[in-house]
Amino acid sequence: MSHIYHVRVYYEDTDMGGIVYHANYLRYIERARSDWVRKLGNDQNAMRDAGLVWVVRRIEADYLATAKFEDELVIETDVVSLSGARLTMSQLVRRGETEVFRATVTAVCMNAEGRPVRLPAEIRALM
Repeated sequence: MSHIYHVRVYYEDTDMGGIVYHANYLRYIERARSDWVRKLGNDQNAMRDAGLVWVVRRIEADYLATAKFEDELVIETDVVSLSGARLTMSQLVRRGETEVFRATVTAVCMNAEGRPVRLPAEIRALM
């Protein structure tokens, strides 16, 4: 099941050329992932209080087209795989029918000591 998140490009998101600065796509997809996790019912504050956090381990990204000030973008997030402590997602940013940015993101569940730990069953069930 895909999660859809909408974002509008603001002036502050653009570079001197008037296009979205490359690092801002990482911010957009992070917002989409956070929104997705929240809507699944995974309370990240409660998770942190229990000594667990999500950490991005890897991002593989492709910049496919430009987005500009005032563009409305749609970010689609899908689970690619879920195993032990690892969650891999595909994220696609579109402007209308045009694919602008695509990323594969791998996140790992870690404990307070910074070690990977198996995802709790209740979180796995949400995904």
